[in-house]
Amino acid sequence: MPKAVNSSNVPPQVIARQRQPAEELYAAELLALQAIDRQEKPIGWSLSPRAVRDFICGIDKPIDGPNGPVPIIRKFFGDDALVERAIITLATERGLMLIGEPGTAKSLLSELLSAAVSGSSLLTIQGSAATTEDQIRYSWNYALLLAKGPSIESLVPAPLYLGMSRGRVVRFEEITRCPLEVQDVIVPILSERLMVIAELEGDAGTVYARPGFNIIATANTRDRGVNEMSAALKRRFHFETVPAISDLEEELELVHREVKRQLEGLMIPMKVDRDVIALLVQTFHELRAGRTVEGTPLAQPSSVLSTAEAVSVGVSASLHARFYGVGELRPKHLVEHLTGSAAKEPDDRKSLANYFQLAAKERASSNKLWKEYEEAGRSIAGEKLVRKKKS
Repeated sequence: MPKAVNSSNVPPQVIARQRQPAEELYAAELLALQAIDRQEKPIGWSLSPRAVRDFICGIDKPIDGPNGPVPIIRKFFGDDALVERAIITLATERGLMLIGEPGTAKSLLSELLSAAVSGSSLLTIQGSAATTEDQIRYSWNYALLLAKGPSIESLVPAPLYLGMSRGRVVRFEEITRCPLEVQDVIVPILSERLMVIAELEGDAGTVYARPGFNIIATANTRDRGVNEMSAALKRRFHFETVPAISDLEEELELVHREVKRQLEGLMIPMKVDRDVIALLVQTFHELRAGRTVEGTPLAQPSSVLSTAEAVSVGVSASLHARFYGVGELRPKHLVEHLTGSAAKEPDDRKSLANYFQLAAKERASSNKLWKEYEEAGRSIAGEKLVRKKKS
């Protein structure tokens, strides 16, 4: 087994965060693009629209940065035309609405766009049933409010206030999970590009949107109807649907890269075999499509088999192999963690068992990895049969 990582020997600044925002994770790429960016850019933007697209979709060859060549990797795997439309929308006075199935990288695209346009992706509102207007616009420091009355000093700015006053992009995640009256708080802001603070007098009572301000909202199609958006709010957004990745090789590249990156972030030194990850990606890809690449029909599970879920399974399986195995990811580790993602509902287990009995078994005779995968997958069908006998 590989030598264990001793976190006490890791510098505090490295282990202080579980996740870095895009502007920190890709800081070298952003600096390199800024250094060579000679294209026209909207007022308030850190990069030109062309450079923003290059940052998100990647460039074939490294570019010269302050400290040498810097590769600009592809971060969003999908329709490049969709990315271009999204960038252009942010340059207008309409908000951008990204919709799609859970796990299709809507939030990732939102974060990348914010980081490239504004240099920061941290002005974020996380929508939920508990989200209030105060968390979106502004609130008050009540101790100062009682002592001094309404004033700039006693005002506590929320993401929308900060985005408008600084000319930054504001992200509104899962907007349809918020009550309708909370959603509609942003209608006058998107229309008039100003926010009135009734408690303050004079110029302090009006916050005008500076150039560079806009809103990116996300909503998943599985629960868009939880709190349906008003017609007035819909009219103020340009809608883009973010589909699941349709190309198997693109999805494999992304999942393999993200699994390795997350393991590196956890300071876990282990090799992740691309061929093993390919089993996982193909399983998700085919179950999502309802047929194998050879054309065999498959029962589709009701669970969302997104690329993000595949990454999660890959990381969990790798950690399982690291801590309870010999440090090498094998097909059996994937099977151990597949059921938690692909079988969240009772009937989904049947779909997964069906997959191993059809697709995996068909390939097992000519491929050692698929044989190992199919043998491990028999436990899913076996457990189902045992429960059936007991009942």
